[in-house]
Amino acid sequence: MSTTTLQLDPLSFEYVRKLVHDNSAIALEPNKGYLVESRLLPLTQQIGLPSVRELVARLKSAPFGSLHRQVVEAMTTNETSFFRDLHPFEALQKDVLPPLLAARSARRTLTIWSAACSSGQEPYTIAILLRERFPQLMDWNVQIIGSDLSQQVLDRAACGNYAQHEVNRGLPAPLLIKYFQKSGLHWQIKPEIRKMLRFQQINLIEDWPALPVIDVVFLRNVLIYFTLKSKRLILQKLARQIAADGALFLGGAETTLGVDTRWERVNHGKTATYRLAHARKPDGSEVSIV
Repeated sequence: MSTTTLQLDPLSFEYVRKLVHDNSAIALEPNKGYLVESRLLPLTQQIGLPSVRELVARLKSAPFGSLHRQVVEAMTTNETSFFRDLHPFEALQKDVLPPLLAARSARRTLTIWSAACSSGQEPYTIAILLRERFPQLMDWNVQIIGSDLSQQVLDRAACGNYAQHEVNRGLPAPLLIKYFQKSGLHWQIKPEIRKMLRFQQINLIEDWPALPVIDVVFLRNVLIYFTLKSKRLILQKLARQIAADGALFLGGAETTLGVDTRWERVNHGKTATYRLAHARKPDGSEVSIV
């Protein structure tokens, strides 16, 4: 059986494009036919079909089900690494967390959400940073939520097991030795870090499950894949979920400007966060949530 992919015809491409948009809000540009084929070819081969075109034909002939979900998940981008871009984590440590921890010193709770966390490097980075730089949190109720559209990558994240080339990307050697154990050709993150996290499948454009009030949200390099309408919807939902003095991290090429006026930008050197614009009192002083 030949596994050579055939060029998708326009109708098949449009079908996949609509399927992905309707179920993830990811907007595929009209010239992304090659991307669709390259992402779907492994799935095509896995289920024993001769071409991506045959895969699309099967999707069209069946009601929405697990195969459709696998196609949608295959079209998501799962690029990530430990301490990716570095500057947001420096801002988290130096500028964002100190006032938040001061405001929460009475109730001693902190919740951070890494949305679209892929295979988990971002939320594990946050956990390591908290353990390294904020030892006073050892007796706090700290919860780090990692979510993604894809259950497959979340299963990987929950295992906390990474190949050598994955830990080589951004993770300083002393932190690797301190917080990971060698496991054959891979590195296993230690239980003390894993227990700080919980992973949950969340589709950002659908109804969200019950979540606690979030103090810090990492939603980096996600909105760039969405239409303006979907970006606005997600930011509106975040505005209802985040604490009044909470902080939102977006990717370097992302902004709330021109999307949702609820948010204002706060610069932190080489990076920025976004917070609710009403998080200041009329006299200019900051709201304190205790």
